[in-house]
Amino acid sequence: MAGSTSSGGGPSNPPKILLAKPGLVTGAPVAGKYGRGGSGDEYTASLRSRLPSIGSLNLLSDSWEFHIDRFLPFLTENTEFTVVGVIGPPGVGKSTIMNELYGFDATSPGMLPPFGIETEEGKAMARHCSVGIEPRVSAERLILLDTQPVFSPSVLAEMMRPDGSSTIHVLNAESLSAELAHEIMGIQLGVLLTSICHIILVISEGVHDHNMWHLMSTVDLLKHGIPDPSSHTLSHSQSSNIGPEKDSKEKVPEGGEYMAMPVFVHTKLRDHDLSPHSIVQLREALQQYTSTSSFTRAKNANVSREHPETSMAPGTESHDPASPVPKLYVIPMKSKDDSPGDQYESYTSMLWKLRDQVLSMNPPSFRKTLTERDWLKNSAKIWELVKSSPIIAEYSRTLQSSGMFRR
Repeated sequence: MAGSTSSGGGPSNPPKILLAKPGLVTGAPVAGKYGRGGSGDEYTASLRSRLPSIGSLNLLSDSWEFHIDRFLPFLTENTEFTVVGVIGPPGVGKSTIMNELYGFDATSPGMLPPFGIETEEGKAMARHCSVGIEPRVSAERLILLDTQPVFSPSVLAEMMRPDGSSTIHVLNAESLSAELAHEIMGIQLGVLLTSICHIILVISEGVHDHNMWHLMSTVDLLKHGIPDPSSHTLSHSQSSNIGPEKDSKEKVPEGGEYMAMPVFVHTKLRDHDLSPHSIVQLREALQQYTSTSSFTRAKNANVSREHPETSMAPGTESHDPASPVPKLYVIPMKSKDDSPGDQYESYTSMLWKLRDQVLSMNPPSFRKTLTERDWLKNSAKIWELVKSSPIIAEYSRTLQSSGMFRR
């Protein structure tokens, strides 16, 4: 696993496994999804009606604060773990992919998926399913982080006051318009995930939506100064279970600051989008788009010079070993009978292949060995650094002064 370069031994107690997503409860009735009635604290509270229940493990509260108390008991002093996060717009299959990584078997009777899947009613109401950051941990000590969607109209509607301002202070005490705060929220999630994860799945729909590429380029630009969870600036002492010899070994990335390995996944591709020619074009476009980013710096170990077997159409593998290419996977639109097409495998087969590839990746390690529990505690500290980042704050002021967002 990527949590450490040395064996930390098994935990003293049997690891806890999260099997199902805790239920969500509905708060007080809201006067319409886009209701504009009410004022003050009562109105603010009513906007975000789908709040986590007492049993929820959500790491982010509705006020955009990081909480670890509920999830911490599920983590151990184990140092061999891998953290995988996901980010993307609504309805692209983020939770479905995370359930697959978890190893959830939908055919098992009476079992709920670890991450909730968007229902037909939710789609009809244009409501997002995931809220904040939902964590789960598997028996293999794979820590999975499912995030609320970016570029989500329903998220924006829930955080907007009648005057257009945001109910959530995403930059600590600064007051922003809801549209600008919504934009910053996506950037903050991206910066956090690239800092605390080993692998981050960047999900897009189809082959023509490049919004997530642009978001990750912005994240790469604004992440400067944010450490990984093992940084000595966050904690000067690690758990005594790690041992002095492990604590003294700090790995400094040759390519600079730590960056999780991005894996770009395009879902819901139609038949003509899965032709070898279309996939080659997509790969070349991604390579060109990320050519100056941290994602394609060979020393970062975040790219592959040799292109392994991937869930892509046959004949689309890269034949230029000297050209670093970010990891790219495609998944077709799910058909009723889930039958394979002429140029590609079935939806289920390619989803399985994506899982196998992600689990077999060798992502970058944190600078120092740390336990699962220390990872979570330090992730909360990183979140505060993200929210108080002067670089992100300056970027926000630049967007506001540009006239793109109302004040």
